[in-house]
Amino acid sequence: MQRLAYGPSAWILDDVADPAGLALAIRHAGLDGVHEVIPAESTVVVICRRESAATVGERLDGVEPTVTSSDAGDRLTIEVVYDGDDLEEVAGSLGSSVEDVIRRHHSGEYRVAFCGFSPGFGYLTGLDSSLHLPRRATPRTRVPEGAVAIAAGYSAVYPSPSPGGWHLIGHTDARLWDTNAESPAALWPGRRVQFLRAAR
Repeated sequence: MQRLAYGPSAWILDDVADPAGLALAIRHAGLDGVHEVIPAESTVVVICRRESAATVGERLDGVEPTVTSSDAGDRLTIEVVYDGDDLEEVAGSLGSSVEDVIRRHHSGEYRVAFCGFSPGFGYLTGLDSSLHLPRRATPRTRVPEGAVAIAAGYSAVYPSPSPGGWHLIGHTDARLWDTNAESPAALWPGRRVQFLRAAR
């Protein structure tokens, strides 16, 4: 891991093995002067008061990644109907059956690594390595809300209609982004997720 200045009032921690775990540990450490901690795929950005930046940076060097149940919150179970437009194509490209793809997907133990792309969109690690596929060569101009997808070693649920280049393998009625809720996002870095196969 490497710590670099990110302007006068922030640090970027690069080449991080577990960004979600490190971000949770930094928040749990209660470092004075820290305003926001933002994990991404292999980095964590820590925004702090300008006058506290040097001290915060020194203390960041001693923080170790950790994820506990209280940090990550309760596991979220998402029921999925496996009827995605790309399901058969995914199975064919992997030389597998549709049923095997479904079994491997809902058997995973997932965790939100980071959020981005659109509000409420969580990148979930834990996808069976046999299901790792690159993004589609041609993205769709519109993916519906609730679409369950895989790509680039992650699984995800589209929280709202948007363009997208992931492989669609199913859908869920679960609401993952609700601006009327006290906490709009159902997913946050570190939260555990379990997919459960639902009846059609």
